[in-house]
Amino acid sequence: MAVSNNPSHGTKPEGTLGRAATETKEKVQTLADKAQDAAANVGDKAKGAATAVKQQADETFATVGHKMTSLADNIRANAPSEGVLGNAATSVADNLRSGGRYLEQHGLESMGRDLTNVVRQNPMQSLLIGFGIGCLLGMSLGRR
Repeated sequence: MAVSNNPSHGTKPEGTLGRAATETKEKVQTLADKAQDAAANVGDKAKGAATAVKQQADETFATVGHKMTSLADNIRANAPSEGVLGNAATSVADNLRSGGRYLEQHGLESMGRDLTNVVRQNPMQSLLIGFGIGCLLGMSLGRR
């Protein structure tokens, strides 16, 4: 039985295996880098989209606030100045104006902080209001 000393018989030379391993490692690293770049691009696009949505919401709130303030001025100008109806109209106009100014001057983040503070200061009332709104929504959706 003769043993062959030919290095190409049955096994690859050590240099070829080392080169193949290095090339494979480089390809894996390249793929990992591309995946990381793609993930970063998706993250940047998501941040951009979120910023655009926030800006649009802030603009919408400001527009609604301006319209509420304008409506308050209109009510005040056309309502009677005396009597029960005059007092009610003045009260409605004052509340509309106050709410309109708030919407014009505060962004979405500020409103979120304000709401969080109200809930923290009045947890039981907030819970009951949430429960009531949930019941009303459930009843209205259940009737369809």
